[in-house]
Amino acid sequence: MPELLPRRRLDQPGRPRRFLRFEIDPEAFGRFSERLARFLGTGKFLFWQTLLVVVWIVLNLAAASLQWDPYPFILLNLAFSTQAAYAAPLILLAQNRQDDRDRISLEEDRKRASQTKADTEYLARELAALRIAVGEVATRDYLRSELDRLRQDLNAKPRRKASAETIKDNPAWHDRQG
Repeated sequence: MPELLPRRRLDQPGRPRRFLRFEIDPEAFGRFSERLARFLGTGKFLFWQTLLVVVWIVLNLAAASLQWDPYPFILLNLAFSTQAAYAAPLILLAQNRQDDRDRISLEEDRKRASQTKADTEYLARELAALRIAVGEVATRDYLRSELDRLRQDLNAKPRRKASAETIKDNPAWHDRQG
């Protein structure tokens, strides 16, 4: 069977058909949207926007020759609508990126907490094993007291010299000789 052309193969993804070969870096666009969203939430932006609106309204009401947007201020409303149409998606994009960062950070914190818990449990088991082992080990003071008690027992009993007859009367002596 003849090999199909690469553009006709169904088991491989096709190339996107674009009229314009315009590539957008999603990270760069995301960083731009975050910076813009941060700026839109500042007092500086609100100050300049308020100043622009006041100047716009004063010029359109007071200057008869410069009235490019008469009283209902339809052009100003269009500008605000356009600003809102772009600002809302950019703010949502910035929030989504922040959510992704928070999710990654939370997952790392969970892993770190899990590892810390496992390490703590291991150390607790090791400490318990050491306590048990130390409890079974004869300490220097214990050995000293036992040796003192043994010395007292030996000093308290009268010493008898073993004669040859008493040794021969011992059955263990006969077993060794035998």
